[in-house]
Amino acid sequence: MRSRVYFIITSLLVVLLPSVGWSQVSTDRSEIDQWIKESANQGDIPIGTKITMANWQRYKQFMPLGMIKLFEGQYFWKMPPDVEIEVGPTHLGSRLRSFQDATEKYSSQVTVGILPNDHYVLKNYHGGVPFPNPQEPHKGWKILANVYFSYFPAIYVNSPDNYGTVWAVDRYGNIAPTTFDVVYRLSAYNTDRGFENTPNNPPGTWFTEWSMQETPEQSRYTAALQLFFKDQETHPYPDLYVFVPALRRSLRLSTTARCSPAQGTDWTYEDGKTNGFNATTAIFTGDFLGDRKILTLAVFNQDGAIFPDGYLMPLGFPKPSWGKWEVRPMAIDDVHRIPSESEGYCYSSRIMYVEKELWNSDWLDLFDSNHKLWKSIAWYNDIGNVPGLGWTWDGVASMAMDFQNSHETIWCGFGNPWKRKPYIDSNSPKEYFNAVKYGTPAGLMQILR
Repeated sequence: MRSRVYFIITSLLVVLLPSVGWSQVSTDRSEIDQWIKESANQGDIPIGTKITMANWQRYKQFMPLGMIKLFEGQYFWKMPPDVEIEVGPTHLGSRLRSFQDATEKYSSQVTVGILPNDHYVLKNYHGGVPFPNPQEPHKGWKILANVYFSYFPAIYVNSPDNYGTVWAVDRYGNIAPTTFDVVYRLSAYNTDRGFENTPNNPPGTWFTEWSMQETPEQSRYTAALQLFFKDQETHPYPDLYVFVPALRRSLRLSTTARCSPAQGTDWTYEDGKTNGFNATTAIFTGDFLGDRKILTLAVFNQDGAIFPDGYLMPLGFPKPSWGKWEVRPMAIDDVHRIPSESEGYCYSSRIMYVEKELWNSDWLDLFDSNHKLWKSIAWYNDIGNVPGLGWTWDGVASMAMDFQNSHETIWCGFGNPWKRKPYIDSNSPKEYFNAVKYGTPAGLMQILR
């Protein structure tokens, strides 16, 4: 019995020690301000440049802070010695014509208001980019609104024949895969032609997110649903439901669950969207820190993204086989809860590196309530040719690195078999157009039928 107790205590220490002091280093929020100063005069990176461990410091003004920390190697998660980032041309001009038309039609009438409770309200928004050229006052919040309403197809599907996979990776090299079916859909503000009308969607919503685990078997059919409402003052938090197979019922989670791991990953429910922000704009604001050119993967070879062969392990960083990186113009925004809503919230700062064409946040540096770096999340938002739409956003891969707990989650939206991308719009199987089944709490109850 004594040996069993010793084993349990030792196991708990193995889990807990990384978060309480195995690594004595810590990155303070003030380092972001220092990086902003040091990167003010960037210049350019010549096409064909290869960034390695030998020369990376010449180019750190083009890197997010979290990437710099990976190169510095002060945490468990660090760049492998053979890392190589080859710089290619920048791909611009990928905003869909229909999305641009909505921007030109509606953006001039969009305004921002602040209510007596200090909540923000977006007025007269009907689609497209709300603030194509954000200016003061409230520039940081306007950038956040652009991210929140950045382009997304009318429907995005990873189904059982092209499911997405996440891999949980710990400091000991253990890798645990989980596969998901995903149905994300716009219920308002659609700009894709042929999808302007969206019948049978949950009343008052503009976006719904449905996901269900396929593997491992013991977690199969566990599902989550988030509902995002147009009236954010009435609904300052998205509604969050989880279907528990053992109970054969769904549970509506409290607002405090927004900081909990999303289905066991290193993303919270407020991180897990490809634009880097999955909350609301009513109770958040942003401080604009500056415009910079930042390295990112935007057009890549999906064949190269096969896990783990296409990744530099154990970090899970993309190998050169993915393709060439590019320097994209980005706005750096420090997003945080408004003071009246900040007590008890998990992040003091969400530093978003927001590319200014599609307004996706391609990298996040997340700081805990003590203003110490907690996580970094890379979003590789692929741009490709979508049948029926044209050259636009076409899929995603991501890595979420928990520096404090030496844990990581890697996601690839390219399904099984690997050469199959997510279904988008009219490419999606017709069954996933069922907005009740894949977009309402009642639909969760149909999972085991």
